[in-house]
Amino acid sequence: MGPVAPRILRPEHPTPRPLTGLVEAFELTVEADLDGIEVTGVTLDSSDVEPGDLFAALPGARRHGAEFAAAALEQGAVAVVTDPAGAAMLETGAPVIVLDDPRAALGEISAWVYRTGEDRPRLFGVTGTNGKTSTSFMLEGLLADLGFVTGLSTTAERHVGDLVVTSKLTTPEASELHALLARMREAGVRAAVLEVSAQAIERHRIDGVVFDVVAFTNLSHDHLDDYGSMDAYFDVKAELFTPDRAERGVVCVDTEWGRRIAERSRIPVTTVTSEPGVDADWHVDIWEETPSSTSFTLTGIDGGAVEVQIPFIGRHMAIDAAIAILMLVEDGFEMDAIAEVIDRGMRPTLPGRIERVSGEEGPAVFLDYGHSPDAFVQTLEALRRVTEGRLVMLFGADGDRDATKRADMGRIAAELADAVVVTDFNPRTEDAASIRAQVLGGARAAAGGKPVIESSPEEAAIREALRLAGPGDTVLWAGPGDADYRDVAGVREPFDARAEARRALEEAGWPTEERGERPARDVR
Repeated sequence: MGPVAPRILRPEHPTPRPLTGLVEAFELTVEADLDGIEVTGVTLDSSDVEPGDLFAALPGARRHGAEFAAAALEQGAVAVVTDPAGAAMLETGAPVIVLDDPRAALGEISAWVYRTGEDRPRLFGVTGTNGKTSTSFMLEGLLADLGFVTGLSTTAERHVGDLVVTSKLTTPEASELHALLARMREAGVRAAVLEVSAQAIERHRIDGVVFDVVAFTNLSHDHLDDYGSMDAYFDVKAELFTPDRAERGVVCVDTEWGRRIAERSRIPVTTVTSEPGVDADWHVDIWEETPSSTSFTLTGIDGGAVEVQIPFIGRHMAIDAAIAILMLVEDGFEMDAIAEVIDRGMRPTLPGRIERVSGEEGPAVFLDYGHSPDAFVQTLEALRRVTEGRLVMLFGADGDRDATKRADMGRIAAELADAVVVTDFNPRTEDAASIRAQVLGGARAAAGGKPVIESSPEEAAIREALRLAGPGDTVLWAGPGDADYRDVAGVREPFDARAEARRALEEAGWPTEERGERPARDVR
């Protein structure tokens, strides 16, 4: 049995709204008596229905949500919104709202039900292939240090003030997102940071939300199973930089994709780069890298500058920190105030991102969430610069996801590490051995005599990686980060890579590094 998933974060004291008001606001036609019917929430998951909900019965990849409408109504849903195909499947006396594309309307409907356009927190959105979570956590930390009660929604976690829960999607469905924003408002959150995936933009998950500031980190090979080409993937990301989605933006122009975003943006943007010779409004100049920190200067075209030390490794983390800082600047914060909180020390909490689990003696062992070719390049190059000895990489490629990146992941690992151990990583419904074979093909073609080892399951693989390492060496376990499960044969089972790495270190006679306590996760 897999870990218990958190229920949807909703306002604890929702304000009922008359269903007649919704029908009038959106000029809908409903052939039913609506007198006295009040709506307090919206959901598209029948297992999350609470009394007073509007149930969104949407078409899915395998089944239509209308199949679950009867169960939703039994649990207290007061009405159903669906498409013509779904309406034809329903046999109910409850009000049914029929729309040609209910998913496209779900964000605006949810915003109306939850009143998320009223007295909302400041909203910051971060998009890009890699760096979204790092930038979001650093931005939330800076906002908290500036005195704000904060909210956060990322691949890893959702935060509402001090409440922390695990995430199911990088960006929640529109109904969940607006419920989350309403809960944040109720809890006194004054500034919230949201990761925005390409799927979220394309699938209407952020409809009904206008961000104060959005940011673009980078674009690299990933999700081509969804988009087919990098240009199509880029086009979806670019939609975030329009007046309907955001007021201002920050764009990293280290790559051609970032420069294209800046040129195409329909909102005012400020640009930042860490590449010498690239034209930008702000420049990141790194002057020190250690096994525990990165220091850089952020300089503007007007000559203003701030020195920053972050408790994370790598140039890519420095640019993520710079983006977070500049999002605050674009929102009107004074650089002096930002510099003051930075001088006090940035918060070191960044779950699953180049996270060290080893002690001071023996090999340095890091876990990272990265699972794309570009993420491998950034992390391996960062670790190479602070590693005296050999660099060993342990990783796998996830199943039911973009298979075209697997050989590249293997190639990059073999080119940039001194030894490679290929294992499993969430094979889902695919055959794990077949996935490993695709990765191994890329790795062995590029290894040039370096060790390339296949090892499964992950428990054996981390021990194999440690057998290849000694004092002064580094082991990077990429993929699982701080996740507390693995997905095998479509079933989520408990698995904690951090705990497994620590056990393997102890068995090998090496100490582990215990981090400070993190907030308990609410998995109600």
